[in-house]
Amino acid sequence: MMFCLFFSINLPFVSSQTKKSLVTMYREIDIKDYLTDSNPVPLIDVRSPGEFQKGRIAGAVNIPLFSNEERAHVGTIYVNQSREKAIEKGYNYVNPKLDFFIEASKKVAPGLKVAVYCWRGGMRSRAFAEHLVSNGFKEVYVIKGGYKAFRRHVHDTFQKKTELCILGGYTGSGKTEILKYLKESGNQVVDLEAIAHHKGSVFGGIGLVPQPTTEQFENNLFLEWKNLNFSRPVWLEDESQRIGMVNIPGELYQHMKESKVFFVDIPKNERARHLVEEYAQEDRAQLAGAIKRISKRLGGQKTSKALEYLESGNFYETALLLLDYYDKYYLRSVKKRKPEQVIKIILSDTNHKKNAMIIKGGSKNYFASRFSAFFIGDENF
Repeated sequence: MMFCLFFSINLPFVSSQTKKSLVTMYREIDIKDYLTDSNPVPLIDVRSPGEFQKGRIAGAVNIPLFSNEERAHVGTIYVNQSREKAIEKGYNYVNPKLDFFIEASKKVAPGLKVAVYCWRGGMRSRAFAEHLVSNGFKEVYVIKGGYKAFRRHVHDTFQKKTELCILGGYTGSGKTEILKYLKESGNQVVDLEAIAHHKGSVFGGIGLVPQPTTEQFENNLFLEWKNLNFSRPVWLEDESQRIGMVNIPGELYQHMKESKVFFVDIPKNERARHLVEEYAQEDRAQLAGAIKRISKRLGGQKTSKALEYLESGNFYETALLLLDYYDKYYLRSVKKRKPEQVIKIILSDTNHKKNAMIIKGGSKNYFASRFSAFFIGDENF
């Protein structure tokens, strides 16, 4: 159950009239205004550590009013006993921490200017803000609507329409490297896999840091998305909606499925060499584990052969065998698109700089005319 405790921190040695004036000394600020401020004040999230871990506004520091256990306990009392009993228990938990809250907040905001939020911009953040004001903080803001308002703004932003250019191609084509070079060349690029900490396939998490939650993935993606110029095209890599354990926001994914795909077609042997360069230095036990996870789809014989190649250090043959599976899987996905959506670009190797320059060589109309013979609808595809 989502529970927000309604209580006020008692302010010692302060008259009731002064308390009323203190409340007016902190100000509400709209999340859009906070995010567009060129020099925003530090941000404190007063929700429980569990809430913070699931998802947070980037840059926020967690100074929780309640621990996870305390929040759960107070919520249980609220449900099973009464609101009054819950408030009493909440105050018992918070009162010993009042000095700590000030000390921790000063470390976050030594200039004594800060913004605070909780789940809905309710009593948790307001009580905390009031406590800061009463202890010398000069500027204190409460995010209006709290984290919930931020999440609503995140999804509203993904609904904004812009021209998406989707870079597609079989596994091992070096799409990530192509996108990186396109970005360095001045194009707008969002690297979904970098934000997800995953490369998409069953091998995609090997050698990378743990993935964020889906909620935090959306929040981190929003940080890049909100700064885009929506009058210019945006390049993304063709992905399934699920990247590892996180999901692309539904609004964005639907837009991706409706957008033009530039499909780079590179010979399998070249792609296998590229995969060897990418994965040969990784832990073999992890690579073997990944192969076993797709054994049912790969088939027993091919799984055994792939593991045999891997054990002997023959990474090239391992890659070639696995590409048989991944190429069929990706082709089925691409064929779900309308023929006119997909433009096939035949390339000789995985030289990402050269390939990026070919792709950059013209507008979408340029590709449509130059490669019109290679639409996905062509029987030879």
